[in-house]
Amino acid sequence: MSMKPAKNCVDIGLVVGDIAKSLSFYQDLLGLEKLQEMPLWFGTMHRMAFGDSHVKLIDPKEVPESGAIGLDKSLGFRYLTFQVTNIDEICQDCEDAGVEFELPKKELMPGVTIAMVRDPDGNVVEFVQRA
Repeated sequence: MSMKPAKNCVDIGLVVGDIAKSLSFYQDLLGLEKLQEMPLWFGTMHRMAFGDSHVKLIDPKEVPESGAIGLDKSLGFRYLTFQVTNIDEICQDCEDAGVEFELPKKELMPGVTIAMVRDPDGNVVEFVQRA
């Protein structure tokens, strides 16, 4: 038997090193809506909404070591993708805020433009706009 979806997206949890910086990035800069704070056994979860998806920022009680930074530096989840309609504005806002780009905005193929930045913990965040 395969899984049967309860909603049309997948959520992701990110354990962060500095919740204030992460909230500033995801909520203030990118515009995700903060829905809830919830205590967990290992920290506090800040649930953020983007469409039907949730990005769950975890503020751990004890900050663990971070892994290798970069798309090709280790196995596992390497980046988070947001499908957007205003990539030019997002890239300009990120540039103005001094956010580090992993990949500057470029046309990947006709009708598909992408850009990749790094969040405060070095996680790669991709923006994709389709014509």
